[in-house]
Amino acid sequence: MLRQVSEGLAAFYKALKDEMGVENQVTSFTSSDFGRSLQPSGSGSDHGWGNHQLLLGGAVLGGRVHGTFPNLSLRGPDDSGTRGTLIPSTSTEQLGATLARWLGVAEADLPSVFLNLYSNLELFGKTDLGLMV
Repeated sequence: MLRQVSEGLAAFYKALKDEMGVENQVTSFTSSDFGRSLQPSGSGSDHGWGNHQLLLGGAVLGGRVHGTFPNLSLRGPDDSGTRGTLIPSTSTEQLGATLARWLGVAEADLPSVFLNLYSNLELFGKTDLGLMV
């Protein structure tokens, strides 16, 4: 399946660039705040945080990995409990706010769009991930 996603995104970007010349005006991205814990519960309630996301576009400062790969130990420093519900290093609201700024959303409007963006600064540190030109 990843091959299909890769080939599809490559074809999409090629069309944006070569056929339409709008690669700097379009950004494709994935986003989800749904993850799984390391230790399954067996009842389907093994929900967790954190995922890997993709960004593609001419305005994306690409070629970099953002965030920190977690320690995968149960009860380790990145486990929020005892079942491997890992605490992510980057929030979906940080990604959303970064993209919203690029789309032209005013800084003053971000708190009404991303309700937890500023309340999680001590955990996540910054509101702009520096991903966009």
